[in-house]
Amino acid sequence: MKPNKGKLLIAEPAILNDSSFNRAIILLTEHTPNNSVGFILNRPLEYTINDLLPDINCNFPVYQGGPVEQDNLYFVHKIPELLPESVEVANGIYWGGNFESLKELLNTEVLNSSDIRFFLGYSGWGKEQLNNEMNQNSWFVGENDFENIFSMDYESLWKNKLLQKGGNYKLWANAPSDFNLN
Repeated sequence: MKPNKGKLLIAEPAILNDSSFNRAIILLTEHTPNNSVGFILNRPLEYTINDLLPDINCNFPVYQGGPVEQDNLYFVHKIPELLPESVEVANGIYWGGNFESLKELLNTEVLNSSDIRFFLGYSGWGKEQLNNEMNQNSWFVGENDFENIFSMDYESLWKNKLLQKGGNYKLWANAPSDFNLN
């Protein structure tokens, strides 16, 4: 399967030593011949929105989106009717939108955490970089076949995608995250 916006990039077990992407599941929000952009879905940080933006009264968690621009906040959601200027990614998932509208929605508690996910930073690849990494067995592409990625149990995301792929991946799915504990 080829990468495309809306698809998931799943870290191959071969990149266990890569601290940025070990066991990562990335939602691709953009994929063109010149670049790819995505956000890591299964790396919660110890911050909430209120920790980062004190004028927003909201305790939704913030996730590590990737190693690029980690001082910028990004968001992916499923509420385009409430957030003008959103960009459709695929299958009812949207990226960005009007931040003032978002602040109002969060402060008035209109949104649920299952509607939106926040990220610090993003994962990005330049021209041919992602293809090269896929050829080096760093990633495989999977369907975003989850009913709602915003309410998924982030701890089982990677394991479930490996079990879905089958074969030798089943062995890796149950491997401990830290081999030194073995």
